[in-house]
Amino acid sequence: MIGAIVGDIVGSRFEWHNHRSKDFELFTPQCEATDDSIMTLAIAKAIVSCGGDYSSLGEKAVYWMREIGRKYPNCGYGGRFFDWMYSDDPRPYRSYGNGAAMRVSACGFAAGSLDEAKRLSKAVTEVTHDHPKGIQGAEATVTAIYLAGHGGTKDEIRSVIQQDYYPLNFTLNGIRGSYYFNETCQGTVPQAIEAFLESEDFEDAIRNAISIGGDSDTLAAITGGIAEAYYGVPDAIRRAAEGFLDPELLALLREAESAIGG
Repeated sequence: MIGAIVGDIVGSRFEWHNHRSKDFELFTPQCEATDDSIMTLAIAKAIVSCGGDYSSLGEKAVYWMREIGRKYPNCGYGGRFFDWMYSDDPRPYRSYGNGAAMRVSACGFAAGSLDEAKRLSKAVTEVTHDHPKGIQGAEATVTAIYLAGHGGTKDEIRSVIQQDYYPLNFTLNGIRGSYYFNETCQGTVPQAIEAFLESEDFEDAIRNAISIGGDSDTLAAITGGIAEAYYGVPDAIRRAAEGFLDPELLALLREAESAIGG
């Protein structure tokens, strides 16, 4: 999960001011934890609160996303999610926005099998993003994370993603000049996965994601979750990112990592 949080924080200052290069300072005072980090930790809390029995994970995801999210009302939520979070009767709203994919990394770390990872992903996604493309984006992300953390090679991950989810018929260099802001799963998740696949290490994966522009914080959050599972996160980068979390968010991260890893 810290990988997704790192990506979010690094990408936060570039969301509306894209930087189409890998040459930039990772952390500056302009960085912040956005809704990507908040919801990543909320989903992690929902998983931890299940105690290994995921039969009520969907309900717990609704509870914790609203409980934690309302404490951070100005961190960049999309309009429909914001309304859902404050609604008296929260229901899914047929979204296929990339918010489905940016928050699910804990599912990939908690699962005992790829099938379970997919079930967890669906349970926490369909409570808001119940459009098939939203569920697909979250599942593709979790699949990549699970495989990356369980010995999958990059070639194997690429093959599974192309066979089951998205064509990866592009390179980062090929799209860097033409890729623009896109809030959909189908316009974000393939690019985020490719940023990981073309990387040399964790930091390089984050730099790859930022360098193509687009919805930078969410792109890098998705990439960061996969890269964490594959490479781990360097201690210096972890410490820098944790400095942007308040005590409550840091406690949530510690609890989740103690219970489920990642």
